[in-house]
Amino acid sequence: MLARAPIRALWRRAMTDPARSHGRKSIRATMTPRELITPIPEIAGAWTARVITLLPQAFPGILGESLTGRALQDGLWVLDPIDLRLFGEGKHRNVDDTPAGGGAGMVLRADVMGRAIDAAMTGTAPGWPLIYLSPRGRRFDQAMAQDLAQRPGVTLICGRFEGLDERVLDHYGIQEVSLGDFVMTGGEIAAQALIDACVRLLPGVLGNTKSTRDESHSDGLLEHPHYTRPAEWMGRTIPDVLTSGDHAKVAAWRREMSEKATRERRPDLWEKHHDGGPDKA
Repeated sequence: MLARAPIRALWRRAMTDPARSHGRKSIRATMTPRELITPIPEIAGAWTARVITLLPQAFPGILGESLTGRALQDGLWVLDPIDLRLFGEGKHRNVDDTPAGGGAGMVLRADVMGRAIDAAMTGTAPGWPLIYLSPRGRRFDQAMAQDLAQRPGVTLICGRFEGLDERVLDHYGIQEVSLGDFVMTGGEIAAQALIDACVRLLPGVLGNTKSTRDESHSDGLLEHPHYTRPAEWMGRTIPDVLTSGDHAKVAAWRREMSEKATRERRPDLWEKHHDGGPDKA
């Protein structure tokens, strides 16, 4: 208990002295226990992903590696896993129950999830999305990633078992989002994929903003092929146009290859692009 005294004092000082400046570091009231000393600070104004999950230990996972991990350590974005079990019922902190009407499996309880959502959404800015990763939701795409990356953050709900009580979705107006037409054991992997797609679009994460403009789905088309050294490998050479030094020809070739790949591999995307371009798509 003595170790927590300085934190309580700092919290009281922050609440009673709003004019005092603490830089970009921020303190947020939370029901989730936190380490007294953590290498990953919360940064005021940074894009934040809050994840309601039964497996908080699964985070950051792959998000803690490479560019996203470096950006997390640098404070370019914040990850806040919220343990659903802490909001459970009774001494065993039950989070699920049998489905009404019978059937196999278990369903996440409305009262438990409601408490977790209320805690997760406390202090969020206007326009903060609340998303449930679900196979019946709208399919996640690059346009959605770009939209979410421009928001102050996002709260993601990771389902488990047979899913979430429908009343929660209706009460909070939760948006359901799917990675595709398949089912996984839970929403954690989907949440990490969604977060990765958003974080890489944040300023300073990739370093080169051109990287996010010239890739698949950025303009409604699939990306063109890439080549690098060696100039010849297994009897295969780099297309001459890419070593010509003619930037206009290179750009035209890349556009042609993007269109060709989209027509052949994703006729659905090509139809949308051809009918009205990426904005309409």
